[in-house]
Amino acid sequence: MTYIIKGSGLTIDDVVNVSRYGEKVELHPEAIARIHKCRAMLERKIKAKEIMYGVNTGIGEFSEMVLTDDQVSQFQKYLIYNHAAGIGDAAPIEHIRGAMLGRANVHAHGQSGCRLEITQTLVDMLNKGVTPYVCQKGSVGACGDLAPMSQIALLMLGEGKAYFNGELLEGKEALDKAGIKIPGLQARDGLATINGSNVLTAMSAIFLYDANRWLKQAEIAAAMSLEALKANMKPYSQKLHEARGFIGAVRSSKAIGKMVAGGDLAENRVQCKVQDAYSMRSSPQVIGAAHDAMKFARSQVEIELNGVGDNPVFFPDEDLQLSGANFQGSPVSLPMDMAGIAITMISVLSERRMNRLNNPALSVGLPAFLTKGAGMFSGLMLSQYTADMQIVEQRILSAPASIQSIPAAADQEDFVSMGMNTAIKNFQILDNAYGILGIEMMAAAQALDFREYNFGKGTNKAKQVIRKYVEFLDEDRPLYDDHNAMKNLVRSCEILEEVEKEIGSLE
Repeated sequence: MTYIIKGSGLTIDDVVNVSRYGEKVELHPEAIARIHKCRAMLERKIKAKEIMYGVNTGIGEFSEMVLTDDQVSQFQKYLIYNHAAGIGDAAPIEHIRGAMLGRANVHAHGQSGCRLEITQTLVDMLNKGVTPYVCQKGSVGACGDLAPMSQIALLMLGEGKAYFNGELLEGKEALDKAGIKIPGLQARDGLATINGSNVLTAMSAIFLYDANRWLKQAEIAAAMSLEALKANMKPYSQKLHEARGFIGAVRSSKAIGKMVAGGDLAENRVQCKVQDAYSMRSSPQVIGAAHDAMKFARSQVEIELNGVGDNPVFFPDEDLQLSGANFQGSPVSLPMDMAGIAITMISVLSERRMNRLNNPALSVGLPAFLTKGAGMFSGLMLSQYTADMQIVEQRILSAPASIQSIPAAADQEDFVSMGMNTAIKNFQILDNAYGILGIEMMAAAQALDFREYNFGKGTNKAKQVIRKYVEFLDEDRPLYDDHNAMKNLVRSCEILEEVEKEIGSLE
């Protein structure tokens, strides 16, 4: 299957299919026509010596400096050299592939002014598996992700480095081996390649895809713990949540209800309390709030994926160019800060349920720390420590980056989004979330093995998958292997996939 790039309709799922799973891409014929039309307008304006930011002027604080004709032809190269100023480890390949797809989708509007050869090179690199080597850190998320995008643009000069067939090569060698012609950079081409928040947006898209799948597993974990704790299931009635009206809560109550359906708890064959603690009773409201936050973030990211994130922006039908700030990352960084906070919030909820499973004063008859040999054995006591440490790290990382602007470029760029910081820390939050949820699931499976009533089909299937990787803790053993196995299992989404095969979609 091939994804057709046309400047609209690009979804988060499309980004994942191309960036992670290698789906091929192709420019729509109408997009090609738009790119040619815009380029023709740009060249007329250059010939007429019309002043255009970043084309025949400098950039940033140097935007008032007009370039000579000779300088125009060389400026784009030095622009890319100067801005390829990142630092740190290499960004994951899927993040850079997502950014290249997003940039090509911007160009497809025909409002960026670059030559078709530039956009086609991005397409060819995606299709032939050439991924530029890009340092993860350096972008402030305004004027675009200039530092990382410039390392992509170096390939347009046959420079930089790139991965090809699993090997890191010099840029020219990678392009030559893939059979991709080096397009060079002419007027406007360099700035049109880098002047958008495409890396942080691609990262955000991938994060939201993974976070949604994690949230569904948070509902699986909740259902397992609720069945083990003999929860009162009346608070999970969809009627109750429909009365309030939050879509996420309705979705979450439905998912948890599907998990426990058919079990003794759901069929009122197990005696339960009139009212449970908040960490049990309000799970749909809390997880639902996270769903709603993710939905808003998704809408903002998909607007950005399909919008004209560039500067200047050209309007060929009106023979017009406008310089502004359509590169500013704040429309993405603000909701994505909230998305990261939402994952931390649900992780805290998960740990509180795990605490109730461990604590004999709260666990409705389960043995202390879920061990048969209390005193001699300590069971899952230390698993809670491990979860708690990760939650503290999540809380530190949940401080919003979108309010942390530091002025740059002699105060010309005096407010920036810091959206790259948001994107990076969100993946760190999610990495911890896999471990925290894995520990709750391990504890819930242990607790369920102490119960002698029937569970819902979804709960049974989840426990069955867990037992393929982690055995019942009959006596104490080193738990780090179990913790890592559970973290990897949650990350893989095998539990989710097997549960959904059994009971249908939880979405």
